[in-house]
Amino acid sequence: MKTSFGYLAFLILSFVALSCSGQSSSKKSKEEVYSYKTASFDGIGKVYMGREISFVMGFEGMSWLERSSREKEENVSKAIDNLPVQPNSVVADIGAGSGYFTFRIAPRVPEGKVYAVEIQDAAIQYLTTKSKELGFSQVEPIMGTETSPNLPENTVDVALMVDVYHELEYPVEMLAGIRKALKPKGKLILIEYRGEDDWIPIKPLHKMTVNQAKKELEANGFKLVQNGKFLSIQHFLVFERVD
Repeated sequence: MKTSFGYLAFLILSFVALSCSGQSSSKKSKEEVYSYKTASFDGIGKVYMGREISFVMGFEGMSWLERSSREKEENVSKAIDNLPVQPNSVVADIGAGSGYFTFRIAPRVPEGKVYAVEIQDAAIQYLTTKSKELGFSQVEPIMGTETSPNLPENTVDVALMVDVYHELEYPVEMLAGIRKALKPKGKLILIEYRGEDDWIPIKPLHKMTVNQAKKELEANGFKLVQNGKFLSIQHFLVFERVD
């Protein structure tokens, strides 16, 4: 059967229009995950599931990360003792900053690896230099982006974010990237200042409640498997990738 050129052109144009419409709808639905408002103090005005996202602390705040009182205030050794890692584990320290946790985890995984993920050039340079100085060949700095940790797929046993999750400008996209990087039954651990406790002297947008963390992560393919209540001022929340 012969098909006229005009009819064939009509079919092609119709197909293209439908394709573009689908792409537009997909893009729109992705954008609608977030809402926007007038930025509050220390916030960026972008809202996810009722929570305003906070500003990112720049690498110039390294002195805060490395303060001598941090161990006492945050029970860092106890947090690291409770990480579910073995000598051959692969750990991703996402938002590694100065490597405060990275370089304390590295001795625990002498046969494994610690990916130190950062989005700031100064931090990557610092982490690279310090890992060489300390002789930690198992530490590998990774330049991530605001939307992806840029980690190899299906390689990570434990992903860790210490006081980082509340600053993610694109939490949905980042959580999707972390899920891809985790092995089956891989763990994602959030250490966050407790949003339930007003007495903790941290800016409100730099805290998280358990309910809020659960709501956001469960919507993105994770389930809470442990709520560690052993830290003085922070949550220790262990989520597992759901397949």
